[in-house]
Amino acid sequence: MDNNFFPYPEEQDHLSMINEKLTAALQEADRNIQRQDESYMDTKRYMVEHNGDIDPHEMFQNELLLKQVDRTGAFSVEVRNKLAKLKDSPYFARIDFQDDLSGEESVFYIGPFAFNYDMELLIIDWRAPVAGMFYDYELGKAEYLAPAGKITGELTRKRQYKIKDGIMEYALESSANVQDDVLQKELSNTSDEKMKSIITTIQKEQNQIIRNDKAHTLIIQGVAGSGKTSIALHRIAYLLYRFKDRLQAQNIAILSPNKVFGDYISNVVPELGEEPIYQLGFEELAAIQLKGLIGFERGKDPFQIDAAEGRRIRFKSTLEFVDQINHYIKELADRLFVPEDYTFGPFTAPGQWIYQRFCAYGRYPIKRRLAMVADDILNRFETDNVRERELPKINEIFKRLSAMLTMKKTLPIYKDFYRWMGEEKMFTLTEKKTLEWADVYPFLYLHHFFAGLKESRITKHLVIDEMQDYTPIQYAVINKLFPCQKTILGDFGQFLNPNYRLSVDDLRTIYEEAEVISLNKSYRSTYEIIAFAKSILQNPLIEAVERHGEGVKVIACRDKGEEIGQIRAYIKAFIKEEDRGSLGIICKTNEAARQLHEKLSKTCHLHLLSPDSGQFKKGASVTSIQMAKGLEFDEVVVMDADQETYVTDYDRNLLYIACTRAMHRLTLMHQGEMSKLIGGEF
Repeated sequence: MDNNFFPYPEEQDHLSMINEKLTAALQEADRNIQRQDESYMDTKRYMVEHNGDIDPHEMFQNELLLKQVDRTGAFSVEVRNKLAKLKDSPYFARIDFQDDLSGEESVFYIGPFAFNYDMELLIIDWRAPVAGMFYDYELGKAEYLAPAGKITGELTRKRQYKIKDGIMEYALESSANVQDDVLQKELSNTSDEKMKSIITTIQKEQNQIIRNDKAHTLIIQGVAGSGKTSIALHRIAYLLYRFKDRLQAQNIAILSPNKVFGDYISNVVPELGEEPIYQLGFEELAAIQLKGLIGFERGKDPFQIDAAEGRRIRFKSTLEFVDQINHYIKELADRLFVPEDYTFGPFTAPGQWIYQRFCAYGRYPIKRRLAMVADDILNRFETDNVRERELPKINEIFKRLSAMLTMKKTLPIYKDFYRWMGEEKMFTLTEKKTLEWADVYPFLYLHHFFAGLKESRITKHLVIDEMQDYTPIQYAVINKLFPCQKTILGDFGQFLNPNYRLSVDDLRTIYEEAEVISLNKSYRSTYEIIAFAKSILQNPLIEAVERHGEGVKVIACRDKGEEIGQIRAYIKAFIKEEDRGSLGIICKTNEAARQLHEKLSKTCHLHLLSPDSGQFKKGASVTSIQMAKGLEFDEVVVMDADQETYVTDYDRNLLYIACTRAMHRLTLMHQGEMSKLIGGEF
């Protein structure tokens, strides 16, 4: 143990006391689970042995008992698991607070979960209101919002600890910069296969976002490495704690860009003591909604899109396109439904009356409106049926009304929309009944107004990551499917598809009441790496944390063969390192990554991260910029950083994304002329 980081021996005594009580609580939790298991098995055995003798009332009581024991057992296992996690690292901070009103001074130890023992609260949850002072205040005047109201006082002490395997590695006293010291130590660590929680290093501006429980829609524009995804996930954990009486893990969903990224972030919320959060992507969501209706192609790598398809994508990726489709929808009912008299025997529902009833249900999808009008017609006939004549079946009425539609399926309606605009050339099917990806969400939007979509009633909060990579029409559909609170995050300096036209201002238009927050400080990479990446993107707002490391290397190669030889040597040197963490070899496209992996895998052990991958692993990986986005590596090698590969302003964004995946070391390799996007000294 370094004495420079452990000058407070009384803290060791406190930790020993906590460890003893955690051990006792853990043993009691194990005994409790064992008793419940035995009770469950005894009841089950009794029911089996006396199956023919137990009267129905006793059988019902025993079934209720089994369900109760099962629920109690699940809760006990959850408690036991939290205690086991606390045993490894029970707390990470301490604050001493003197209440202005009572004059009393209280000591609070802050950890990932609360810990009560013998009716005494020994550790408070990092999400508790009083714990917020650790993140928001230095020594001196402080306050927090308790259930009883605002509590004011003075923060007289702040300490932070690193405890691992129940052993204290360091303790730091704070007057102003305890979190900076700890942040530097944590940022210097190697990466892991999963994103980790950041409760020990949450910064003040991050804490305010995490504890924002008022905003219905929160938009976070954060530069690369600003921690925006971590913040969103910690906000979810906070909201689950804050509103535990009405919000559960199954009420939250995350829209993530791909399965690798989804796997990478999957541990954060469970690590914070909550159940895993359901994750899905835009393609998966579309497949659910379009099942049995029409097929569609997956989103393509932008570099595989030809000029004609690019024009179609750009046309459908603007707010103006959404306005056009909304204007069409306003006219759709009258274009689609031409009512006429409906007669059955002596009964008639006049066409004009049918039209009035149809218009009365204007807020429902057209097919739903027809079903409701069919009910009205049957009710009208029943009222007039004084002689009790035979009446039509409801399905027959609905069929007759459906026959009054000029178009009976969504695909002809979608084609008509382009005729209505005079833009027929902007729609084409890739093959029979298969939509281009750019048509999927416009099609879904029209389908919502024609037949209705499967709205999520269980989801109460939706997280949308990589916000810059989606279009206004996709957001329009998402708002129909998920009419709930949202946390939307991303970085408009990291857009992947050059054909998309979304901006922060567009999002402000789509979500007029949204609260928009900018995060400009990057924590992931060293100062040298961020300074280098900043010069590429030419964004003066990006701030780097003062964590210094090696300078960025740019290696010139005579030809492709030498470049492959250099990267092969780089991988072998990386594998020999003891604490090597992760190495990302990043190519511009998925195809380039596949080809490079094919060449290198014959002599090197390394992973390929592609759109078909489902997991992020430590070690060496070859991947594309598309798949690397959102991930971080201890070391990054950017391949083909030459003037032929990275030329345009769009390439500038891609190169920035690639470079900002690196935490500690960054190398760029090129053959021929180095890209002119790379400027400055390095």
